[in-house]
Amino acid sequence: MIHALNLRKQFGNVVAVDDVSFSAPDGAVTGLLGPNGAGKTTSLRMVYGLLKPASGKVEIDGIDVALRPLEAQARIGVLPDISGLYTRLTAREHIRYYGNLHGLKGTELEARIDKWVDILSLQDVIERRVAGFSHGERTKVALARALVHNPQNILLDEPTNGLDVMSTRAVRELIRRLRAEGRCVVFSSHVMQEVSALCDRIVVIAHGRVAAEGTAEELLLQTGQTSLEDAFVQLAGVQGEAA
Repeated sequence: MIHALNLRKQFGNVVAVDDVSFSAPDGAVTGLLGPNGAGKTTSLRMVYGLLKPASGKVEIDGIDVALRPLEAQARIGVLPDISGLYTRLTAREHIRYYGNLHGLKGTELEARIDKWVDILSLQDVIERRVAGFSHGERTKVALARALVHNPQNILLDEPTNGLDVMSTRAVRELIRRLRAEGRCVVFSSHVMQEVSALCDRIVVIAHGRVAAEGTAEELLLQTGQTSLEDAFVQLAGVQGEAA
């Protein structure tokens, strides 16, 4: 379970996140929905400890990220907005390295790598260097890297951005699988169809603030709209912008 409370982050004179709070329970998918530049990525970076909030706090399974960062980070798996794969390493070497960082080694680690190779259909590329991988292949390697230590909490920053239809389907099926296993899944997106299909709860972020939160049905009821896209435009105040 993830609790974010009153998060605020400023870069120079620009307030990127202003008093953002939300909770993400186990066994559910919580979506951060907002237009580009709304503060979704900055919020996620504070949740997984890459950025230190100017104020507010984050708890991962009751662990304060600021006070016990390594303990909190051991309980999360992160797919960041930029995968950051090293082109000279093979896919297996990437996943193995992250397993090592989490204290895994030997036959147990190799078994876990093979598990995610099967789930993500990486058999054809697992021993190849990442140089030359497609965007979808890179995303799958980054997902396996994030999940090899079996984290309870998973944070995905626009995981299907730039993927083709088949890779998008694979990522969505993985998210459903993680939810069915009782994991806490948080992902950011600006794709209405994706959020509607996957999310148990939606947190609408606009201009660095939480504009609304609830189930898709609750957001429709709150706005009096009949489509999530129209509800989002009304709640986020992005009339005339692309959603």
